Amino acid sequence: MNLSELKPAEGSTGKKFRKGRGHGSGNGKTSGRGQGGQKSRSGGSVRIGFEGGQMPLARRLPKRGFSNARFASHIASVNVKMLNQFEEGTEITPAMMLEAGLISKIGDGVKVLGHGELEKKLTVKAHKFSKSAIEKIEAAGGKAEVI
Repeated sequence: MNLSELKPAEGSTGKKFRKGRGHGSGNGKTSGRGQGGQKSRSGGSVRIGFEGGQMPLARRLPKRGFSNARFASHIASVNVKMLNQFEEGTEITPAMMLEAGLISKIGDGVKVLGHGELEKKLTVKAHKFSKSAIEKIEAAGGKAEVI
């Protein structure tokens, strides 16, 4: 196949419809714009949010208050039971957790939570740990290190 042989799929392209070409075309005279009024004129459209002179909704609603959502910290969490997939004696870092698919992104840090049981001796490096997570990691013979 050559570039010169390429063509669109059958029926995917049609002839461009020419408006305003007489009554017989079915779209003559007003060209589908109706009988007069602002929207029938050339350049006769209104801006987004315009309500015909009525005070727009965006200006009628109060604009007070504050949301802290922009400044919230996004900490990824990992449960102790999820760490069982690593081999015994491994030093686990947030980058390894990301690679293994335990977290979707590191964000502002990784916190290890204590849900489930840990059956392997691991050295876990993370930004935060819950008390129960530290207990379970140390009970399995591992170490919890805060980065």
